[in-house]
Amino acid sequence: MTVGRGENTIKTTCPYCGVGCGILASTSEEGGVSVLGDPEHPANFGRLCSKGSALGETTDWSDRLLYPEIAGTRTHWDHALDLISSKFSDAIAAYGPDSVAFYISGQLLTEDYYVANKLMKGYIGSANIDTNSRLCMASSVAGHRRAFGTDTVPGTYEDLELADLLILVGSNLAWCHPVLYQRIVAAKASRPEMKVVLVEPRLTMTNDIADIHLPIRFDGDVALFEGLLAYLKEKNGLNEEYIAAYTTGFDAALAAASHYSLAEISVETGLEISDLEEFYRLCLKTEKTVTVYSQGVNQSIAGTDKVSAIINCHLATGRIGREGMGPFSITGQPNAMGGREVGGMANMLACHMDIENADHRSITQRFWNSPMIVDKPGLKAVDLFRAIRDGEIKAVWIMGTNPVDSLPEADLVKEALETCPFVVVSDIVQRTDTTAYADVALPSEGWGEKEGLVTNSERRISRQQRFLPSPGEARADWWQIAQVAKRMGYEYAFDFPDAASVAREYAAMSAFENDGDRDFDIGALSHMTAREFADFSPVQWPFKDGENPRSTRFFTKGEFYTSDRKARFQVPAKRNPKSFNHTYSYTLTTGRIRDQWHTMTRTGKSSRLSQHLAEPFVEIHPADAEDLRIKEAELVEIYNDHGSIIVRALLTDRVSQKSVFLPMHWTDQFASNARINCLVPANTDPYSGQPASKNVPCLIKRFTASYYGFAVTREKPNLSKFDYWAIAKCDGGWRIELAIEDRTADYAEMAKDILGAGEILDYQDQRKGEYRIAVFDGGDVKGVFYLSPTPVSVSRSWLVNQLCASHESKISRYELLAGRPGAEGQDIGAIVCSCFSVGRNQIVDAVTKKGCVTLPSVGGCLKAGTNCGSCRSEIQEILNEFVVIQAAE
Repeated sequence: MTVGRGENTIKTTCPYCGVGCGILASTSEEGGVSVLGDPEHPANFGRLCSKGSALGETTDWSDRLLYPEIAGTRTHWDHALDLISSKFSDAIAAYGPDSVAFYISGQLLTEDYYVANKLMKGYIGSANIDTNSRLCMASSVAGHRRAFGTDTVPGTYEDLELADLLILVGSNLAWCHPVLYQRIVAAKASRPEMKVVLVEPRLTMTNDIADIHLPIRFDGDVALFEGLLAYLKEKNGLNEEYIAAYTTGFDAALAAASHYSLAEISVETGLEISDLEEFYRLCLKTEKTVTVYSQGVNQSIAGTDKVSAIINCHLATGRIGREGMGPFSITGQPNAMGGREVGGMANMLACHMDIENADHRSITQRFWNSPMIVDKPGLKAVDLFRAIRDGEIKAVWIMGTNPVDSLPEADLVKEALETCPFVVVSDIVQRTDTTAYADVALPSEGWGEKEGLVTNSERRISRQQRFLPSPGEARADWWQIAQVAKRMGYEYAFDFPDAASVAREYAAMSAFENDGDRDFDIGALSHMTAREFADFSPVQWPFKDGENPRSTRFFTKGEFYTSDRKARFQVPAKRNPKSFNHTYSYTLTTGRIRDQWHTMTRTGKSSRLSQHLAEPFVEIHPADAEDLRIKEAELVEIYNDHGSIIVRALLTDRVSQKSVFLPMHWTDQFASNARINCLVPANTDPYSGQPASKNVPCLIKRFTASYYGFAVTREKPNLSKFDYWAIAKCDGGWRIELAIEDRTADYAEMAKDILGAGEILDYQDQRKGEYRIAVFDGGDVKGVFYLSPTPVSVSRSWLVNQLCASHESKISRYELLAGRPGAEGQDIGAIVCSCFSVGRNQIVDAVTKKGCVTLPSVGGCLKAGTNCGSCRSEIQEILNEFVVIQAAE
């Protein structure tokens, strides 16, 4: 169904990254959902990434948690809520308020965040409420607060397009924030003089638009920007008037930055002096500069200092708060910003108020009319789960997140939840690696079913709309929390009839006794009627009572939110010389891939999103692979003292030698042993408490598989007998990668376990050790299974489409055994464009046979790259490869 602007089309907001794209969602009479980008939304102007485009494929009720459960058995809401209330109340009575905790999520809406924080910090009396945003943006929060006095993002998305120099630091925008990436691509195309510098250890897909790539050493960012500050001073590139009028602490920051020579900066960053000088000269002469940074900066033991070093350079040049200028933190989750605004972290109060500030505590308590207010920060995420493991926390409520996979030292989190006396999990999915440990599981509403506010990375508040019925007995998260609060005796304060009433109270709190001394003020929303809430249009904060909506920038003329209203330069902690770790000779860094999201509870349901990269993998430099005797597509074990995982080897020079890259998404629901965070030590930034996930010591060795396997099946099989497996959704069924260590394993028994009974066609080559079998039910194939001593070589993209094809003829059936189409068929190759299911072989043919030598010509021929644009970098790589080959011929 094509989405138009008919009566069944709803404006809503995407539930993935922090870009906050507007969506037009439409439902069909059959219950299907289709989506398009909202051309009127100021974040995306109609663009969507591959994940957003596939949202309609993720809204079915398969795998949903439909009813409350106690100990895995269905129960009534009243029973579940009564039990939660009594268990939390009993723990508080016996051990005090700090014996309980909430662990919440940037996937929640602002109303959910608000009610949870009100209950914990104002009525239970503990600050033991933290969010998975601690894992992604806490260092930005800490850096902002140190410099500005509050967690304020100064600029807007428009600044990324207006900049003459865009510095991307630790940010793979092409895959992690594709819509912003496409906005920058368009801006650069219209203004070719615009320069882009990519500061990133890996050669990511974002390098496609970079004029300069600086392959910085892990955690070399502080040195890079301290060197820049010193260079700007040396070359008279400072804005002395701005520094004098609006800042403090500059002399100390400059002295610290000037202590190191350019040669020493080169050693710490791993960059050539000539490259440093080129970058510094570019920064010196370019007034309109924006520095965009994300997880590569934040997820570090020096994350806050990295943020401070970046901000120092912008303050020193006065390049902040004006068009095309400023430091710009890009958030990872749809409502990470909303959670920060509402005090979702353990060291903050709502509405950008501080726990350490007695006046802020008084304002909060008086507005809530609460019996108490916290007076000290609670436990941050890593420490919170350590406290659970150590028995200090007796009850925990986890909402909308999967810490058994996403937190560092993930096996410790498992241990903590196994031993915790009482665990509550609110989620939309029945089976996750975290719900397995729930004493009580509560069914939450998902995207399209719930309604409320979210805030994106440029401080723009949008609305998620309800346009689908809630499955089973699923309820909003704020409702669940409010119901427990009422049972704990706080009914008068949690009598919210709907999400709009929560939003109004929150907006009123932001304006309460706020005479301009707090940046966050959305008082204009406190008067919303139900209709105005339903028809909510995106608005950027601040949005004060009596004012009209407008786009804003902060700090053009100072007016910071410190005690003297001046920004504070920071002196990063003294850096220790880098020493080689002789125990662990490799460095692991984690990250995201293009078409998956977090732990795949949503994106894993989409066949389209599983086409591009269907199993967990590790990027290894070819020279390292040769030293380790690892061949392309073999399985490898990555390990250290914390754990080990088994993943597929992908050989590429995108990573430097002695470093490897692994994606973060796979869980025990999708792979046998690929929970990457079991390897990540719980080392955290001393200011933000954010874990360091980008610089992990490890070792690598080849996994000794006797047989590799690949299968496509209609039914989801039990794979527990295999030593390695990874499973992904495909049209009509499942695609599965397998491996076993036992050379004496029974082929037929393995096939039966996977494919079940039916009409069999098989083939065996004892000399090569290969076995292939297809099982049919009439003209339909139930599944095909391939086994080989080496990685199975078949056309996977072609095979996954055969589950929906007819196989009456013998030729068709023998093609299945061969694992590739005959002369009349087409092998499209590995999927490059997920939006239109365009494979590599199709793009190569378009280049070599149809004369397509540019991205637009490939798009015109195949549509590839014309929707979300996330694949444009990969298409360009193919063009570079084959256009050069043709020219050489």
